[in-house]
Amino acid sequence: MSETKPLKYKGDTTDIFWDGRLCIHIGECGRAKGELFVGGRKPWCQPDLANSEEIEDIVKRCPTGALTWQHKNGENPETPAIINTATICYNGPVYLKGDLDIEGFNDQNSGLRYRAALCRCGQSKNKPFCDNSHEQAEFRDYGAVGEIGDGIEQTGGKLQVKPIQDGPVMLIGNLSIVAASGRCAWQGSKVALCRCGASNNKPFCDGNHKKTGFISD
Repeated sequence: MSETKPLKYKGDTTDIFWDGRLCIHIGECGRAKGELFVGGRKPWCQPDLANSEEIEDIVKRCPTGALTWQHKNGENPETPAIINTATICYNGPVYLKGDLDIEGFNDQNSGLRYRAALCRCGQSKNKPFCDNSHEQAEFRDYGAVGEIGDGIEQTGGKLQVKPIQDGPVMLIGNLSIVAASGRCAWQGSKVALCRCGASNNKPFCDGNHKKTGFISD
């Protein structure tokens, strides 16, 4: 990931940050009711046009971690979701939500502590994160999940996210995988997810990254 810093939108009581390196333009912010985010307006984000509850609610809708906020008193009350989830998108990335510990990135991007979109097609130029390259690559996977996992006794806690060099991404910790249909399909504490786009057992890794010569850098 490049070293470009997130843009800062200043408010009287709260600042909002937007990291274009992570944004894939899902539109949860722009389509939210109210005047906080308005496309075509300059600046498009105006923190003083929303109260703190509205800011927190809308920013937390961002599935990639591109949007974050900081109150002027120094507090950032965002807390991780009580359930660590990996949602498999239809022809798209995997959305992570929870108490995330993404190897090599937590100190640089606070939004990635709670929300992230990981590449599944293998073509992103911002690995391990999605950059919408799946659209040009015509990646096809409808997000079904066939396995059920070993189960979990708890739903939260730290979720380690470890991208393996030229291989899958390892998720270690309490985790629920949600199929694109919305079904909670898999639960367990350790799983290797495909990020080369070639697995025949998506979203899980089946070793095909070795046959295809997948390069993660």
